[in-house]
Amino acid sequence: MLIERRLPTDPEVAALIMTQQRELAEAERAGRPVDPVGYPVHDDARYLVCVLDGRAVACGAVQALDAQTAEIKRMYVRPAYRGRGIARHLLTALEESAYAAGHTVFRLETGSYLPVALHLYASAGYARIPVYGEYVGNPYSVCFEKRVPVAAA
Repeated sequence: MLIERRLPTDPEVAALIMTQQRELAEAERAGRPVDPVGYPVHDDARYLVCVLDGRAVACGAVQALDAQTAEIKRMYVRPAYRGRGIARHLLTALEESAYAAGHTVFRLETGSYLPVALHLYASAGYARIPVYGEYVGNPYSVCFEKRVPVAAA
């Protein structure tokens, strides 16, 4: 497995995000509650892609909220590749990217209708926090935060 940085304009990043949005729309049509709000792709986000056998199978992004805080966004793994630990590896790589950029607080938002994602974030040390930013008012948003201890000088 290779995890590499990609531009937000990369065709494989765009394809993964489009597939994610299509999957959510299909779930909604199947009668499962999903978030009806579509959030835009942020050009200032730093994207990482997981590549297996030459194919981009997962993506995620890090976007600075302020000097200390970064948001992890757009986590997605293609269905055929789920259950292999890819999301956990990708989450770790995104955290490392955020930390390398000087961030010590990581935030993220997911949907209440995504139990696997809720479990992943809780098991990775994230604690639930009140909804923030663009997610305020969305009844399906569940937000998390993780703080990285900083060694005293």
